[in-house]
Amino acid sequence: MKKILKLNSISKLANEYFENYEYSDTAENPDGIMLRSFKMHDYEVGSNLLAVARAGAGVNNIPIPQMTEKGIVVFNTPGANANAVKELVICALLLGSRKIYEGINWAQGLDKAEDVAKLVEKGKSQFVGGEITGKTLGVLGLGAIGAKVANTAIALGMNVVGYDPFISVAGALRLDSKVGYEKEMEGVFKKADYVTIHMPFTPDTKGVINKETISQMKDGVVIVNCARGELVNNDDVKEGLLSGKIAKYVTDFPVADLLGVEGVITIPHLGASTAEAEDNCAVMAAKQLTDYIENGAIVNSVNFPAVSLPVNYTHRITVIHKNVPNMIALATAPVANAGINIANMVSASRGDIGYLVMDVDSEPSAELIAKLAQTDGFIKVRAL
Repeated sequence: MKKILKLNSISKLANEYFENYEYSDTAENPDGIMLRSFKMHDYEVGSNLLAVARAGAGVNNIPIPQMTEKGIVVFNTPGANANAVKELVICALLLGSRKIYEGINWAQGLDKAEDVAKLVEKGKSQFVGGEITGKTLGVLGLGAIGAKVANTAIALGMNVVGYDPFISVAGALRLDSKVGYEKEMEGVFKKADYVTIHMPFTPDTKGVINKETISQMKDGVVIVNCARGELVNNDDVKEGLLSGKIAKYVTDFPVADLLGVEGVITIPHLGASTAEAEDNCAVMAAKQLTDYIENGAIVNSVNFPAVSLPVNYTHRITVIHKNVPNMIALATAPVANAGINIANMVSASRGDIGYLVMDVDSEPSAELIAKLAQTDGFIKVRAL
């Protein structure tokens, strides 16, 4: 029986996908790992490990290069928590527009007053805010979350303009027809009363909100960041708040230098913290993990190419190899020499990694699989 190790608490909805596995937080030398926030950088993996599935989108807690070198597929669950994050972003827009946060804190301080109602009526004028209806929202990144935010903002009566240099046809079709599009971020900044960030964190996007880009924005802009803290230069945002260029910065990523800063609202990383999102991520991760272990299929991997396969195969050989010339020939020749017919074959690559799947008409021997595994350039070979 194959083993799946839980390195974090995982929604019980994932259990049904592991009925034929030993699935626990004590499984030794597992074939697969399920996790959420567990930091794997100093974690020693066993020789049986085939794949790691994170119930969430970010994978900075997993050492991707080391996993790739060992032929271990890493999955994430993009979009599974998109609705949860979208709802928090809408909440953040309202917090940035209305002085709700400040008003609540002030009202809590009235607990020892004799006539609270009278004090509330007298003091509420200091918390007058603005409405988001009719204002323009700039959305940086129109993926699963950004598209949902854009569409919901349209439904709430906002004008929306987006930017995403990598938007796909499928992504564009998800957008409400009223969502505008700019080819450059500066075009968004010039129009937007509110800016919300939904970009992945990469070396190119680090600090994308900085002194230069803030200078391109409208005076009194509200910035919302429920994507990654590193996308924003905090010192530049604080400078913008002091000058009045920025009215509010609402972030889901509190750090010490933002706490207590006037104009900054810090949310304790609640973007995906809903029961529904945790369920969705767990189910998606479990499906991807078991489909790979049982059938060799890869979808939503951050380090391996996507490979879609029919499940009505007789026998299957999978080969993870270095993406260099002659690898396919080195795999198919020994199979043919063993008198085994290859009925179907799929090959794909991503960066330095190649992945080959061969559906064969007869069962390959253990000797053949062992011979393939010893081939120079082959990282991991399996018979399914």
